[in-house]
Amino acid sequence: MRVLIVEDEQLLCEQVRGFLAQKGFAVDIANTGSDGLYLGEEFPIDAAIIDLGLPDFSGMELIRRLRKAGVTFPILILTARSRWQEKVEGLEAGADDYLVKPFHFEELMARLNALIRRSKGSAHPVLEHGNIQLDSVAQDVFVSGEKLELTAYEYKVLEYLMFHKGEVISKSALAEHIYDEDFDRDSNVIEVFVGRLRKKLDPDGQNQPIETLRGRGYRIPATPT
Repeated sequence: MRVLIVEDEQLLCEQVRGFLAQKGFAVDIANTGSDGLYLGEEFPIDAAIIDLGLPDFSGMELIRRLRKAGVTFPILILTARSRWQEKVEGLEAGADDYLVKPFHFEELMARLNALIRRSKGSAHPVLEHGNIQLDSVAQDVFVSGEKLELTAYEYKVLEYLMFHKGEVISKSALAEHIYDEDFDRDSNVIEVFVGRLRKKLDPDGQNQPIETLRGRGYRIPATPT
């Protein structure tokens, strides 16, 4: 999943970025409202963390502009302001949740995961498809009760496909959602990840969950075959 952080406090921004990167997120950074607006409108973001106190215009105004532009990804406000009136204003502007500084990183992670799950239509952290179970909190994958050993990128690919069951996802779209903006994306590498996943998910090739649609991309069917 790809997360946008809009925060002008450099140290905190890097701390949050490092924490989320360790948890497997692709992370984009903006230090101003203008940059946040550009990234939010032009890049395939899955969720955003926005500070209210930005140097050019407020995070509140940024949220309003994003929503006015038709951006629908979930937004978590991260701020030192704790008055309930500001919380109400932020939610009414279009934010989905509110976390006050100082905060615990694990709470940030839990709130962010919950927002992403709800935005993808899944309230429960465990995604299932046939004999496959993916725990999006622990980031563990089980097949018929046995835990698989996946690389970070193999997990990211599977998680994204599982969150979008029934949809055809192109190689370029997968690359955009698992790599941040600074990464040299190569969609051919996605083929390698998918190939490895297929062997791990279904070594015998009898019940392969990941379909290839030639010239279009990959899909996990909405219901198991």
